[in-house]
Amino acid sequence: MSARAPENPVLREISRRGFIAGTGSVLGATALGVHAAPARAAAAPAPAPIADGARVPVLVIGTGYGGSVAALRLAQAGVDVHMVEMGMAWDTPGPDGKIFCNTREPDYRSYWLRTRTKAPLNYFLGLPIDRDIPRHTGILDAEEFGGITVYQGRGVGGGSLVNGGMAVTPRRENFGAVLPSVNADEMYGVYYPRANAELGVGVVDPAWFDSTACYQYARVGRKHAQRSGFPFVFVPDVYDWDYMEREAAGTVTRSALAGEILYGNNHGKRSLQQTYLARARATGRVAISPLHRVTSVAPAAGGRYTVVIEQIGTTGAVTAVKNVTADRVFFAAGSVGTSKLLVRLKATGALPGLNGEVGRGWGDNGNVMCGRANHMWDPTGALQSAIPCCGIDNWAAGGAFAEVAPLPTGIETYASFYLSITNNPNRAQFSWNASAGKVELNWQAAWKQASITMAKTIFDKINSREGTIYRTDLFGVYKIWGDHLTYHPLGGAVLNRATDNYGRLTAYPGLYVIDGALIPGNTTVNPFVTITALAERNIEKIIATDL
Repeated sequence: MSARAPENPVLREISRRGFIAGTGSVLGATALGVHAAPARAAAAPAPAPIADGARVPVLVIGTGYGGSVAALRLAQAGVDVHMVEMGMAWDTPGPDGKIFCNTREPDYRSYWLRTRTKAPLNYFLGLPIDRDIPRHTGILDAEEFGGITVYQGRGVGGGSLVNGGMAVTPRRENFGAVLPSVNADEMYGVYYPRANAELGVGVVDPAWFDSTACYQYARVGRKHAQRSGFPFVFVPDVYDWDYMEREAAGTVTRSALAGEILYGNNHGKRSLQQTYLARARATGRVAISPLHRVTSVAPAAGGRYTVVIEQIGTTGAVTAVKNVTADRVFFAAGSVGTSKLLVRLKATGALPGLNGEVGRGWGDNGNVMCGRANHMWDPTGALQSAIPCCGIDNWAAGGAFAEVAPLPTGIETYASFYLSITNNPNRAQFSWNASAGKVELNWQAAWKQASITMAKTIFDKINSREGTIYRTDLFGVYKIWGDHLTYHPLGGAVLNRATDNYGRLTAYPGLYVIDGALIPGNTTVNPFVTITALAERNIEKIIATDL
C-alpha cells in the first residue's frame, strides 16, 4: 500500500506506523552544468501589485510558513490581507516549459541576484563545481555573513519552495528546551496536528522503500547505522509519495527522481503554494505582491503604520517606491529577514521603542554536513530520490540527528551523505553597523566545532565499524565537514523576549512577529512544522483578542 497523504495525515500515517520524529532539509545536490538565460516565455497576466498610497487592514511581510498561516486565518476571520514578497511568484514556465530549473543544471532561475552559483556542496572529486550564471531574482538566496552562509528561499512560498519537505514534529520531551514559555499540551494536542494536516504530511511506504532503486542510498545508510547500534527512523515529508512511486514506475514526469529540489520541484512537492496559500487566495480576501521589498515601518496617525516598499525588477533594480498605510503589520520575512529589518528600524529611529532583545538569540539549528566513502560492495545507486525520508537518531546520547541525504549526481558515487542537526548551544546577534549602513551578524565560524563534535558521535563509530573513511572532496580540498552554512536559520526576535508570548511587539500595538525569528536558535529537528504550528497558536490568540 502506498503512503498517501490523507485529510489528517499526521493522525492516520505517523501515529499508525509509530514513526518517530526525525529531521533535516535536503542538500548536497551538485551543480554539474549551467545554462545561460534564454529568451523568456510569455507570462500570464498577473494581478495588479499593491498601489502607492494604498491603505490595507493587514500587511504581511513575507509569504513563508508563518506569513501564510497568518494570511489564511485572518482571511477566514473576515479580514482583508495584502502580502508582500521580495521574491518572484514562480507561477510561469520558462522557455524550457518548466517553472523551476534542475539542480544539476542551474540557470538564471537558480540563485538570488548572484552571478555565480554557490551550491552547498560546491566541490566534487576535489574540483570546484560552481559556475557563472546571469544575475536574476532566482529562487535560492545564499546570504553570506562573516562566519556563515544562510540558505533561504526567495519567492511566493518562501522556504517551502527549496527545502526537502521534511515535516518533523519535535519529540515531546525536547519541546521545553525549544519554546519554554509555550504550553506543550496545546501544541501537541491542537497546533501540531493542525499544522501537519494543513501541510499535507505523509510518510514513505516502508515496503516500497525496501524495494525501490531510488532509495538504495538510504538503505545503505540504514544498514550502517543499525550495525553500529543507532536507531534508524523514517521521517515524514510533504512530498506526494504516490506521485514518487509513479515517477519510479515511469508513468509521470520525474521531479524528485530527476534531482529536482534545491531550486524547486516542478512536480510532487506540496509547497505552500499548494496548501496554505492556495486556501488563503481562495477566500478572495488575500492579495500578494511579488518582487516587493519592505524598507521601513513607522507609526502613522490613528494608530496605523506607514510602510515603505520598493518594487524591484528581475535584475534587482528598484522600479518604484511606494508608501502604504496598514492598520496592522505582521513581520514574516523569515528569521534573517525579519531580524535584519527590526534591528535596522530600531537603530535608525523608525521603531526606537523595540526592546533590547531584538536581534538576539539567533542560531543555525546546529546544521553540519559530511560524507563517507563506502566500500565498492556498498554502492548507493546512480538514481537517488532528492527527497530524504529517514535518519539516524543519536540525540539523547550525542546531541545529533543525521538525515541520510541524497547525492543525486546521476552517477554512482559510493558515498553516503548526511545533514546533521545538532544541539549546538551557540547563539549570535544581529546589530546595526551605522558606518556601513547595514545589519551584520556576529556568528563565529569556530562555533561550528560543537556541531562537528556532536555529529562525530555518529559517524566516527560507523566508520570504525565499517572500516570506512570520511569524504574529503565535497566541501573543498581535504575538507571533511560542511560547517560553513545553515538551511535552518532561527531566532533574532525570540518569543517572550523580543515579543510577548504571542509574537506581539508590545511597544507598538498592531505590530507582530510570526515566523522563525520567534524560535531561539534550535528546534532539535527540521523547523518548519514548529514554525507553522506556533503561527497557528499565535494567530488564533491574536484574532480572538486583538481584532
